[in-house]
Amino acid sequence: MRVKIWLRALRAPFFQASIIPVVLGTSVAWYKTGVFYPGYFLVALLGAVSLHAGANLANDYFDHKTGADELNQQPTPFSGGSRVIQQGLITPQTIYRASLLFIGLGSLAGMYLVWTRGWPILVIGLIGVLSAYYYTSGPLKIGYRGFGELLVGLNFGPLMVLGAYFVQAANFSMDAFAASLPVGLLIAAILYINEFPDYNADKAAGKKTLIVKIGPEKAVKGYYFLLTLAYLSIVAGSLTGMIPWAGLLCLATLPLAYKSIKMTRKNYADTKAITPAMANTVGLHLAMGLLLSAAYLVTPIVRL
Repeated sequence: MRVKIWLRALRAPFFQASIIPVVLGTSVAWYKTGVFYPGYFLVALLGAVSLHAGANLANDYFDHKTGADELNQQPTPFSGGSRVIQQGLITPQTIYRASLLFIGLGSLAGMYLVWTRGWPILVIGLIGVLSAYYYTSGPLKIGYRGFGELLVGLNFGPLMVLGAYFVQAANFSMDAFAASLPVGLLIAAILYINEFPDYNADKAAGKKTLIVKIGPEKAVKGYYFLLTLAYLSIVAGSLTGMIPWAGLLCLATLPLAYKSIKMTRKNYADTKAITPAMANTVGLHLAMGLLLSAAYLVTPIVRL
């Protein structure tokens, strides 16, 4: 039972957000260089997931401290925090200590990669560590100032993909950057749509997400924009040769994106009715990440 509670606190099902970019960056490196170091891949994956776990726990703790999660009377499986603090399942201090433990574990993994692969990993790692802790913590409280969506898209898109690529190839590539854009935009879209049900609680707690700043009705267009950019980035990448033509298979997910857009437009103010669109956005990120990774892995084999 305690294991289930901790998996809930960690929000483990959402670790796809950190697993997908590491898999994608590694796939691009194999496509470009033909190298694959399984040990470095596993350490990079451990570091990314650990920092993600630490960020989730820190967010729960600091959103509890500000009262944002307590004010939220309509939590969903995708928003409103894990609720383990609110339900008295784990104490706030235990959650805080666990967040530091996971951030520390992620930092150790990063330090090993800096030592074995090179100093550029230090820059990426430092941004990841600071983002994990200060997303909801003072004095930065990035997620409370309307920059959270941008930061999450950057961390779980370009930074993780480029970091995973560098761990394998020991250099950077514009191809890896191009591949990172759709997954980064879609993870930003996940956070963005998840903020609609939190609007009233976030506003009351002074958490100025983009939804709070813009207002739910106008903010719906931002969701369309993020999904549209994700697909356009794949088409542009394929046309410029930075993404294999097989990457266009990602367009097969367009019907799911269209369905989510329709649901969001109609139900942005209805927590229960918008929840399926939130689930669909998670599904879009997973499907697109896997299809894009597969495109990089399959294309060299097909050429043979």
